[in-house]
Amino acid sequence: MPEVVPLRIERGRGVRIIDQTRLPGDVVELELRTLDEILEAIRSLRIRGAPLLGIAAACAMAIAAETEGSDDAALARAAAAIRATRPTAVDLHRAAEAARAAAAAHPTPEARRQALWDFAEGMLAAQRARDEAMARHGAALLPAGASVLTHCNTGALATGGLGTALGVVREAFRQGKLARCYATETRPLLQGARLTMWELVHEGIPATLLTDGAAASLLASGRVQAVLVGADRIARNGDTANKVGTLALAAAAARFGVPLYVVAPSTTFDLSCPSGAAIPIEERGAEEVATFAGIRTAPAGAVVYNPAFDVTPAELIAGWVTELGIVHPPFAEVEARLRDASERATIH
Repeated sequence: MPEVVPLRIERGRGVRIIDQTRLPGDVVELELRTLDEILEAIRSLRIRGAPLLGIAAACAMAIAAETEGSDDAALARAAAAIRATRPTAVDLHRAAEAARAAAAAHPTPEARRQALWDFAEGMLAAQRARDEAMARHGAALLPAGASVLTHCNTGALATGGLGTALGVVREAFRQGKLARCYATETRPLLQGARLTMWELVHEGIPATLLTDGAAASLLASGRVQAVLVGADRIARNGDTANKVGTLALAAAAARFGVPLYVVAPSTTFDLSCPSGAAIPIEERGAEEVATFAGIRTAPAGAVVYNPAFDVTPAELIAGWVTELGIVHPPFAEVEARLRDASERATIH
């Protein structure tokens, strides 16, 4: 099967992306050549997934340097605009600031532009390598013949590589260990139905789609041996922000004795954030809930609660799968372990 490539860097010009709002019906590629175009794509979820958002942020900084200037003030404005698009995903915020710092180390406009493209290309290559390592570590956790449940989309469309949680699924399938992957539809925007199932069908992986409300009964049935999810930000104590609905899955999984693993790169850990209570939660527009496929499904004037994410307490998580290895509970000393990761191949 051809590789799914959600974002291609076209150095000096911009990026080419798959418009994820058009899947699964149409595979449409967009050329993004201005800062405003890539910011709109991030806000509208044409680009999405925590790791890919970080790469997109780095690309946005490079595009800004090409079109709006590479002096300190211009890059600061661009970084601020990027950070304002999505408040919860820490990769996006960090990438914008890291790219700005990479450019600031160079004295001339041309050197700054080249440094920003280098940074973006390096981020993409590094994420692909992280995905492969996470897939290996995560697949080792699963027993032979395992069926797993996943939520939202955590595959190639979310990272530009194998994916995080779905990367584990892909590797387990490659090893012959996976019996089936169950995917929630993931209301209100159906990233599981539209995107995860599209990736699973594309690769010929045995897969079953279910409504979000059916997940607890599936866990109770004993047909699932693990729940695999991604993350948008992980606090220092292990509390994890992910797509809304993850908390309900974690609570149900704990009740029925099914381990839930968070699969996320080390870049998703926010060691400046003490706990989940300090993670900002993005709230999105009412129309995402009050309409479906452009048709209003709730009466005019209905009040809508639409958080994009929720926070799962660390005590409901069996382990955090990173490219460095697996962090097991309790979450003590994670800060030292992550900072010292260059001296070890795994985290135990």
